[in-house]
Amino acid sequence: MAEEPAENISGGDSGGGRDTEFDPATAGTRAEAVVDALGDLYWQKAYGGQPAFECLVRTILSQNTSDKASQPAHDSLMNRYGAGGEENVEGDLARSLADAEQSLLAETISSAGLYNQKSERLIDLAEIVVAEFGGSEGFDAFVRGEEPSVVRSRLLEMHGVGPKTADCVLLFSGGRGGVFPVDTHVHRIARRMGLAPADADHEAVREALEAAVPEEKCGFGHTAMIQFGREYCAARKPACLEGPEACPLYDLCDRVGIDELDGTVVDPREAVADD
Repeated sequence: MAEEPAENISGGDSGGGRDTEFDPATAGTRAEAVVDALGDLYWQKAYGGQPAFECLVRTILSQNTSDKASQPAHDSLMNRYGAGGEENVEGDLARSLADAEQSLLAETISSAGLYNQKSERLIDLAEIVVAEFGGSEGFDAFVRGEEPSVVRSRLLEMHGVGPKTADCVLLFSGGRGGVFPVDTHVHRIARRMGLAPADADHEAVREALEAAVPEEKCGFGHTAMIQFGREYCAARKPACLEGPEACPLYDLCDRVGIDELDGTVVDPREAVADD
């Protein structure tokens, strides 16, 4: 697997959004206190405004790979199929991909891994967007203007679009508050910290976090928790094994599945099953 970049792209300038501020003085839940601490440690941003279909494309490319691998694939795709690209059709990314030759698209996004599967998926999604919404612009209006539950439901009906992908489109394009996408980092950390049940699946973790974190904090809670997972709360060697002072969120964490005495780490689900 490719090495993770130093910074989650969604926290940097290329991730879009705008810097914002919040008052961490009174956290109503421990989950909110964790997000407040993450915001103080990393960034406080409000997201939204990315073109919806491009956001969908970016998220598909990021599946099962890192930002370091998916970002070049996204850039290559946009250079070829985006506005001004040699394979661009009518200035519309969705129309360009709907008409794309699969082998050429696969070659274009090869750095992202699983490029044959992803190229087929992107063409299928582009065809749906063109047929149902008339292209990228219509899809963008749908994502930003329709009720979030309706958008999420329709996205989940599309082949290859799972809950995390749908939620990322709602967050980064639609700018919808209260959306806390759950990737592998968020799923691990929320259960390890005791913010969600140890045996919760991705959807149950999402529901627990969205219920406990104010709407305006969910977006950067998601991106900053990913960064925290990369820097401190790794799957196999979390920083707390080096002592309480090694982790800035130590006092907010239940450390489910972590035995600091013998240095063992298991999935929180396994820790609960053994009790």
